[in-house]
Amino acid sequence: MTDTTAAEAAQTALSDALGRLATTPRLLVALDFDGTLAPEVDAAMEARALPEALDAIRRLVALDATTVALVSGRDMSSLTRIAETPDEVLLVGSHGIEVRVDGHTTSLTEEELARREVISSVMHGAADGRDGVFVEEKPAGLALHTRLADAETTREVRAAVHDGLVDVAGVHEREGKNVREYAVRATGKDDGVARLREAVHATAVLFAGDDVTDEDALRSLSGADVGVKVGASDLETAAAHRVGDPWAVARLLHELADLREHLGHA
Repeated sequence: MTDTTAAEAAQTALSDALGRLATTPRLLVALDFDGTLAPEVDAAMEARALPEALDAIRRLVALDATTVALVSGRDMSSLTRIAETPDEVLLVGSHGIEVRVDGHTTSLTEEELARREVISSVMHGAADGRDGVFVEEKPAGLALHTRLADAETTREVRAAVHDGLVDVAGVHEREGKNVREYAVRATGKDDGVARLREAVHATAVLFAGDDVTDEDALRSLSGADVGVKVGASDLETAAAHRVGDPWAVARLLHELADLREHLGHA
């Protein structure tokens, strides 16, 4: 099979899956933000969803029995500031720890707060003064960003953080693209999707994401659900379908909106 034929077959398979998904009684469209709706940028707070993607989201939330949610590793405060989505869009931040459905709360125990202080001390101690390294504060942990750092700096800082936390009980490490997170809870995006599914009584879910951390959610899908991996075709994934970039995600969302408008749902 030629590359062109394979690409056409993959697109047909995705369109068929979207067609089946469009007829589900209660649809949940759960989407990662960075690298999925928004092209990746060096300055995290400058990230914005593509206008085409926002248009598709507005179309979807206007449909009956259709819910759209963002499921991000960003903390809720950051996600709220940059999302620019309609109020009807539900938000999940911090890899499932924070959920905005009817408001959200994040409460840590005194023990968890103490562990978070240890993480903060170790991470800032390793990162301070290192070019290209940025520490992001989150409600239940911190993220070490090295997108702008050279390879040697990245190795040194990551090693220092690892050595400082390896013997601290109850600290959970999560790897992403150019980021490593340490948190006091092991909640993942699969937990966020599960909470959303229950909250809106979804009969099927579309989840799309580009990062390693999105694989938790993709692996949790089953039955009539549809998982889409965003990015290069050589990336390993549990998703049954792939698209290349956020522009392709925007087209996918518009296609789903078209199908749900015209096919209706049970």
